[in-house]
Amino acid sequence: MTIPRTISLLAACSLGLSGFPAQANTPGDLSDLVGARGSSGENEMISRGYYNHHTAEADDGKYSYWWNQSKKSCVRVLTSDGRYQKIKSVGGSDCGQKGSDGDKTAAIAIGAAALIGVAALASKSHHRGDKDYDTQDTADFERGYRDGLYSQAYHNYGRSDVYSDGYNAGVRERGYQTPYREGYSHNAGYSPHAGYQDVVGHSNDRADSMLRDRGYVYMGKDDTGGGHERTYWSAVSRQCISVRTSSGNVVDAHSIKARNCR
Repeated sequence: MTIPRTISLLAACSLGLSGFPAQANTPGDLSDLVGARGSSGENEMISRGYYNHHTAEADDGKYSYWWNQSKKSCVRVLTSDGRYQKIKSVGGSDCGQKGSDGDKTAAIAIGAAALIGVAALASKSHHRGDKDYDTQDTADFERGYRDGLYSQAYHNYGRSDVYSDGYNAGVRERGYQTPYREGYSHNAGYSPHAGYQDVVGHSNDRADSMLRDRGYVYMGKDDTGGGHERTYWSAVSRQCISVRTSSGNVVDAHSIKARNCR
């Protein structure tokens, strides 16, 4: 085994890698971090000249955006189950940068922001699912995203699917930022919603039957000391709920983050 190969393997072990394949669109200087433990990955990002611009939660984990000033590079890291799952190069606007000449993504973001009269986009590439929108579609998505994020009315006057997608993404993001609000649901716009709060007061068996009739699947339970906390998931409406029981009856039901149902 050659010395460089040995060093490479030792570096991978020190980062806690476990056979994760590097993604094709991962920057070359960061490919060895795919699969690293979150804390080790963050230290390595910093040591390689990146600083964390911001982090956002999502159904599939946490997305963190990192900017490297010397390379003028913005990258997005998906962390799930405590490890770096994906690292992807994204447009500079995701890191709050205007971009350089020839940066098509940044140019579209600037143009879309100008169309709706804002300084910069609030949505990021993971909210848009990395879709290749043009300037107008980006503006429609952003307008919907802002309406959903800031609890504005659903104003899809153009009957745009892109606006609807943006609105739903904004509502979901609002849910991650304000999950403590009683009765809050991630769903709005055209998204389906499966009710659950009326199970409070019913027996465990009756509540279970009501939820299953509405498409929920029982995921398991935890002891809470005097009762249980049951978790249910609806794949159709993408709702994860917690149902707390005591003395054979439901005493509370509320929405929780989707990752609790995985």
